[in-house]
Amino acid sequence: MATTTMFSSPSAILSSAATTTTPKPSSAAPHSPSCKHPLLLPFKQPLTTLTAAAAIATILTSAPTPSLAQESLSYKVYYGTAASAANYGGYGGNSSKKDSAEYVYDVPAGWKERLVSKVEKGTNGTDSEFYNPRKKAEKEYLTFLAGFRQLAPKDVILNNLALSDVDLQDLIGNADSVTSEEVKDDKGQLYYVYEIDGVGTHSLISVTCAKNKLYAHFVNAPTPEWNRDKDVLRHVHESFKTVGSF
Repeated sequence: MATTTMFSSPSAILSSAATTTTPKPSSAAPHSPSCKHPLLLPFKQPLTTLTAAAAIATILTSAPTPSLAQESLSYKVYYGTAASAANYGGYGGNSSKKDSAEYVYDVPAGWKERLVSKVEKGTNGTDSEFYNPRKKAEKEYLTFLAGFRQLAPKDVILNNLALSDVDLQDLIGNADSVTSEEVKDDKGQLYYVYEIDGVGTHSLISVTCAKNKLYAHFVNAPTPEWNRDKDVLRHVHESFKTVGSF
């Protein structure tokens, strides 16, 4: 059987090669890589701005309330007169509370004074009170009772204070722990110091006798505020003194 071999003409081969290997030049300009997705460009900046704004909002909303200590807190001295209900409202004339003060304690800057009513003064002996306007349950106040020449045993004193203070009764009754100690200042005056860790509330109490009166200074705060401001609240607690003992 004969095999037939077919040959193309040289001109045909050359013509084919020229056709397949030589691309036709394009008159259009080549695309720049930066123009590969032109529709995405206008949205890049707004998306970045929105993302940054969302991140800032998240930081601002999740940031905790700064503690009192973090605010470079200052204090003012409060001068208490421990006046009876009959003399409530001052002594008249130009009498200075500083000149007639029977006790002092520090008040954190920004705290507000609550006006104590004459009835309240007469029933439970509350003489003064200040509170944190951000959280009114975070406060300090002082009560006094006349006719005490000296301190009774620590447990008796605390129970007597609770008789005229329903909140203190509840705090003691549901407390996780109640501690007490005797402390003398550099003048030799005796103070009973109590610390009550209650359900949701922490309390510091300082009690002393002077001028035939029993003075009790209270510092109370809900547990979150106590955990945040404990250093400031301890300072306030330790600042209480009767006049003549500092």
